[in-house]
Amino acid sequence: MPRRGLVLAVLLPALLAGCTAGPSKRPPVVENDEPVSSAPASSATDVPLPPLTEPRSPGLDWADCDAQTRNRLGAEAPGYLRFSCGTVMSTLDDPALPGRVQTRVSVLKAGNGAIPLVVVNDVAGEPGTLYAARLASVLPPALLQRFSLIGVDRRGTGESDPLSCVPEDTRSQLLNQDPADDDLEPLLDAARKAGQQCAIDLGGAQQAFDSWRTAGDLEEIRGELGVPKLHALAHGEGSQVLISYAARFPDRVGRFVMDGIPDPSSDTVTVLGDLAAAQQATLDAYGRAVGQDAAATVNAVVERLRAAPQVLPGGAVFGAGTALRAVVTGLADRTRWSELARALDAGRAGDVRGLAAFVSPMLNGSDVAPSRLDATLATECNDTVVRMPADQIAGLTTQLRGRYPVFGGLVTQRLAWCLPWPARTESLPTLGTSGLPPVLVTSTLTDPVTPETGTVRAAQQIPSAVRVAWQGAGHGALGSPCAAEAVRAFLVDGKVPADGTLCPA
Repeated sequence: MPRRGLVLAVLLPALLAGCTAGPSKRPPVVENDEPVSSAPASSATDVPLPPLTEPRSPGLDWADCDAQTRNRLGAEAPGYLRFSCGTVMSTLDDPALPGRVQTRVSVLKAGNGAIPLVVVNDVAGEPGTLYAARLASVLPPALLQRFSLIGVDRRGTGESDPLSCVPEDTRSQLLNQDPADDDLEPLLDAARKAGQQCAIDLGGAQQAFDSWRTAGDLEEIRGELGVPKLHALAHGEGSQVLISYAARFPDRVGRFVMDGIPDPSSDTVTVLGDLAAAQQATLDAYGRAVGQDAAATVNAVVERLRAAPQVLPGGAVFGAGTALRAVVTGLADRTRWSELARALDAGRAGDVRGLAAFVSPMLNGSDVAPSRLDATLATECNDTVVRMPADQIAGLTTQLRGRYPVFGGLVTQRLAWCLPWPARTESLPTLGTSGLPPVLVTSTLTDPVTPETGTVRAAQQIPSAVRVAWQGAGHGALGSPCAAEAVRAFLVDGKVPADGTLCPA
C-alpha cells in the first residue's frame, strides 16, 4: 500500500469569570434533566474561569466543506450548521529530527459561533474533524450560538499527514489474536513486525506521536485562531492531550471540558481489571436495552468463529479476537446498539459483515481513509513508560480471563503491542498542574473505554476539577441532555457545577 502523509513530511522538512464549586459531602442530584442548584462547600481554586474573548487577527484560512462533511457524516445534520475546513502547519517537535520539520494538521469548523472551541477525540476513534461535526449535531444549539467547534485530526490521523506504517497483514494479526489463546508468540511476532516497519518508515519521527507533542499542535492552532486562551473539549483518551497542554502552557488554559479520562494509576492489574469489568457491565446494560442475552450471544459468535474463522474481502481474517473488538466498538457508541444487536444475531448465523463494519476503520487503510490502528499504536505506546515482560503479560492475561471471561483476555493485548516499541524516556505529564481555572470533567457510570473509576482517580488529581457524573452507559456523557446542559452552562455562562453532580440515566 502506498505510504504518504507524515513520512513525506519527514523527508521534506518544510469560560465569563466565575468561582468554582468545591466538593460537597452529598452530591446534588439532577431531576428532570435540570441541575439542582447547590452552594459550594468550599473553593477548589482561586483562579476564575477566563472570560470569553473573540478572536483577533486570526491567521487560519477556512474553505467551505459543507457538502463533503455531510457526506462523511452519513446522516442528516441540522440545517443551521455549516462546515468549513482548514490546515495548520505544526512543528513535528522531536529532538531526534534535525531542524524544524513540519507536519500538516487538518481542522474543521462546525457552526458560526464567535468563540472557537477546539475538539479532540480518542486517537482510536473517529478523526477529530468528523467527531466534531457529529458532536455539533447533538450539543445544545445555544452552545453553537456562542461557540464554533474546531475539530482537530490529531497528528497521524484522518487528513493530518496520516500515519501508515503497519503492513495490512500485520494489522489483521494484531487485531485477531484470540484472547483465549495461551500462546502469546503470534501476537508478539506481529507487534515486532509493526514496530520494525514503523521504525523503518518513520526513522527519527517514530516517537513524535504522543499527547505531549499533540498539545504543541493545539498551541499552534490557538495562535492561528487568534485567541489568548485555548477553550477545548476532549473525549476519552483525548483528555490526555488537554492534560499535556495544561502542563506545557498553563497560562493559556481557557475553559476545558474532559468527557472521560484514562485511568492515571500505575497499577496495571487494577487499571486493566477495571477496564474489563466496565466492558462486561456495558455488555450487560446493552443486553437489557436491546432485549438480548448479550453474553450468550457474544460467546456463540466467538465460538463459531474459533471453529471457522472467516476471510474478509481484502484478505483480513475475521476470527474471535476481531469479533470481540467489534463488540467493544459497538458498545462504546450507544447510538449503534441496535446495529450491534442485528450484527450479533447475524453473526450467530455465520454472517459477520455487520460486525466487520465496526472494525473496518482499524483493519483497512487507504490514502483516502487511513487505518486508525497505526496512529493508535504509535500514540498509545509513546504515551506509556512501562513495558511489561511477556511472561508477566501471560500471567496477567490468565488472571483477568478467570475474573472476566468475555473481555479479560482482550484488555491485556495492547501490553504486547507496545512491548517491542521504544520505551518512553520522558516523564509523563502531571495531572496536578496548579493555578488552573476550573476544569469540568464528565464521567459515565458504565463506560467501556474510559471507566468511571479511572476518570474519578484522574479528576481527584486535578486540583481544580469538578465532576458531573452521568448514570448511563456508553463511552462519554455528552449524549445525556443533562450532562450536555451542564457543559453548555459551564462554557457559555461560566457556571461551574458542584463537584459530584449526578445526571440520571
